[in-house]
Amino acid sequence: MKRFVFLLVYIFLAVALTGCRSPAADKDGVEVTVDGDGQFPDFLVGTWKADEGGWEFVFETDGKISSAIVSIGRAKLQPGRTTTIPMQLGGKSVYKPGLWTVQYSHKQRELIVEIAIDHFRVELGDNVIEGRTRDFFVGSVSADGRSWWAERLCFPEYVVDTEKYHNYELPFDPNDNPRESILFQKIPESN
Repeated sequence: MKRFVFLLVYIFLAVALTGCRSPAADKDGVEVTVDGDGQFPDFLVGTWKADEGGWEFVFETDGKISSAIVSIGRAKLQPGRTTTIPMQLGGKSVYKPGLWTVQYSHKQRELIVEIAIDHFRVELGDNVIEGRTRDFFVGSVSADGRSWWAERLCFPEYVVDTEKYHNYELPFDPNDNPRESILFQKIPESN
């Protein structure tokens, strides 16, 4: 319960402090905050892959995420860059990332990642889904530095356009937003 309250407070502060800023707030599209000495730990540098949902983050030595695979379309994105991917059924998918944030607490070994997608559009034949989303991942990194249990909260805004539904906004109730526990594991570097 304590972690959930912390998560809600963090999300409130993140929305209040960054909600009106543009991705230009950081030229790379990622902001990093590390408590204590401000140094991002070496054991977090590298690729972290989720056991479900397709999520994957690549952390650099400064703590910035250089790429992420997101659950929407399992697309590989880079911060601050719009990505266009051709679709198998025709059409394309387009993703425009928002500002991504990384926070790490040495004392609590807690890692917090926010992945914002300011706009996406996925064309599946004649069907289209588009919108925006913010995903928060909050959790502790294991003592050996090889796993990270994160609670994920998602705040989607999706609109679908199909033969049956035209510009239909999928309902979302933030008060009924189930948390999802995801295990991320560090991928060993290949030599």
